[in-house]
Amino acid sequence: MKIITPEYILTPTELKKGLSVAFDQHIKAIDTLENLRRQFPQAEQISCETNSLLMPGLINAHVHLEFSANKTSLHYGDFVPWLHSVIEHRDDLMDSCDTACMQQAVAMMLDSGITTFGAVSSHGLDLEVAANAPQNVVFFNELIGSQANMADALFNDFLARLDASKVVARQGFYPAVAIHSPYSVHPILIKKALQLARNESLRLSAHFMESHSERTWLDSSEGAFKAFFQTLLQQSHALCSANEFLELFRNTPALMTHVVHADACELEQLSKDHHTVIHCPVSNRLLGGGTLDLNALEAHRVDWITATDGLSSNYTLNLFEEMKAALFLHADAALLPLANRLLESVTINAAKALHLNSGAIALGKDADMLLLQLDEAPSEQIALHLILQRYNVNAIFIHGTKVK
Repeated sequence: MKIITPEYILTPTELKKGLSVAFDQHIKAIDTLENLRRQFPQAEQISCETNSLLMPGLINAHVHLEFSANKTSLHYGDFVPWLHSVIEHRDDLMDSCDTACMQQAVAMMLDSGITTFGAVSSHGLDLEVAANAPQNVVFFNELIGSQANMADALFNDFLARLDASKVVARQGFYPAVAIHSPYSVHPILIKKALQLARNESLRLSAHFMESHSERTWLDSSEGAFKAFFQTLLQQSHALCSANEFLELFRNTPALMTHVVHADACELEQLSKDHHTVIHCPVSNRLLGGGTLDLNALEAHRVDWITATDGLSSNYTLNLFEEMKAALFLHADAALLPLANRLLESVTINAAKALHLNSGAIALGKDADMLLLQLDEAPSEQIALHLILQRYNVNAIFIHGTKVK
């Protein structure tokens, strides 16, 4: 048992002063130091400096570790040219992203206060790194493949990777399922994977409506994707519409990543089935996807959280940087409410979306916490200042253990 006494606590929805936190793997009590000393007389006491702030660890729900070697190899500006560049450079990028490369990506996240991440794994090459990461990991084994004649082989490969992730037996590691997208996975495969996820209560993720090209292809089998699919896969039409894709997920909540080009009917369906949208603003900007309409999401009561995506479409895996990008990208939004909402989107709301017992400094929650050193006493604009300033992270706790 430990007792930590910061000057301030951000829960993250409330700013509190004059309280201490008693914790082991979980937060056991929040009270005055005097009361906690009486309640836990043998506890180790952790003192903090003036203007110290205790807050929940950050949660990055969507990242691709396997492409962490990219810096300048890929073509930015529009989705389809970027996709062609991924295919062109895929082998070189994956060959150059060895264990050390992926460990650097994990360390980048930890240094910026990320105590949990969702690893979307296309090939399983990141399994060992994710299994040994200090953070909690939701390991999304990704299913991809649109050719019916390859369905059995593709699904068997997916099952083998999923089974390998199930062998990992450590606290805070969760095998999960990802469906790549409606344009890249055959409906037969989607149905089989979703049934497996339902049967085993596995967390689910998918990319959905990331680009204008995807919108046009799914609606009319036309646009920039047409030449791409005809040339590479000899496929002349989309395998399903956006609505048909969502219908497969009926009553099966999932994390839907991007959703920049969803229409009102699709947003209504996302809301009815309790899906959560993952907002990746930097990735959307670099790949020419446009800007997610947060007002439309909230009008349809669709929950949303924020993540970085991978280094194939970002320059960093730092969630504070991602929130800063979102703060300026959504220039029409009221500043402080957006800052508060962004901070919640990488803590308490991200934990809810991933079905995790973390994301808040609250009784019974996992003791995944950050201790920051502020320059001065915080105000009601603390969320905004956390996003804009680079405050030192003095300590990081995961399940109550100091990892940094």
